[in-house]
Amino acid sequence: MASQDWFEKDFYAILGVPKDADEAAIKKAYRRLARKHHPDQNAGDAAAEQRFKDIGEANAVLSDPKQRQEYDAVRSMAGGGARFRAGAGGPGGAGGFEDIFSAFGGGGGAGAGGSRVRFSSGGAQPGGEDINDILAQMFGGGAGAAGGDPFGGTGFRGSRGPRPGADVNARTTLGFRDAVEGSTVTLTTADGKRVTTKIPAGVRDGQKIRLRGKGSDGDPGAPKGDLILTVAVEKHPVFGRDGDHLTVDLPVTFAEAALGATVPVPTLEGSSVRVKVAPGTPSGRVLRVKGRGVTGRHGTGDLLARVQVVVPQRLSDDARRAVETLREAEGDADPRAALFQQAAT
Repeated sequence: MASQDWFEKDFYAILGVPKDADEAAIKKAYRRLARKHHPDQNAGDAAAEQRFKDIGEANAVLSDPKQRQEYDAVRSMAGGGARFRAGAGGPGGAGGFEDIFSAFGGGGGAGAGGSRVRFSSGGAQPGGEDINDILAQMFGGGAGAAGGDPFGGTGFRGSRGPRPGADVNARTTLGFRDAVEGSTVTLTTADGKRVTTKIPAGVRDGQKIRLRGKGSDGDPGAPKGDLILTVAVEKHPVFGRDGDHLTVDLPVTFAEAALGATVPVPTLEGSSVRVKVAPGTPSGRVLRVKGRGVTGRHGTGDLLARVQVVVPQRLSDDARRAVETLREAEGDADPRAALFQQAAT
């Protein structure tokens, strides 16, 4: 809805609420009136149909905090609901639209023989001034030229500069290693242009990267828009990510877990590091290798190796006898006793 039309309609009166009504009061009034004037309840009643439209329009503006703020600003400029016309006011009548702003046009009203100010909804036209420029003077003395907007983006602005280019959205997919180490990619935009850019090390799956000046062209003399790049990272068959940490599942034998051992762990660079598995290490315990994770803005993470005790699928006769001997040595020990005790609490 054009803001100029807001001079003509009192949305608070349409909903029957005070100007300081909160969101709940506005919603309640709208629902009550909408049910009363709904076309299904008033078939063939043109007045009720128009009333229903006005109620919906009022609710749409007053239930939106930003639009409501803009509406209140426009209405307060007119003293809460003055009516504006394109022509002059007659004798004894209310002043026209031009009379309200005549002081900004260098002269008085028509009755005083002064010059008239003409308004347009777009740019200035021959013999007239743009209403946006006039309103900008009232709310900050040409704020538009300094990049401000007294109505927070309603279209009332002062002098307009060249428009910057629009932002462009794009997606790309990287391999796991490229995402960790950084990479250079070449993209093709919707208009056929090729853009080459460097993806920083440590980028995460789903992360958005803003590439300054890689978007659409703006008006002559204005900066280009940005390219908003969403990165998808492929999964790795061995490694995972936990923030800036790399993760890996580390298989160990039952003997290594029970008796302790020093075992190798692969790294993303292709080498290996050795870690100590303490005697009695259970499955799920995490062994940390400092500084072998992902290098990002906040430093370098670690490599986290999660122990997985491997149960043999086939046992030799000697291995079976050894396991049976272990079972006999454990006697009546029940590893699930604590679990059932906690479950009963």
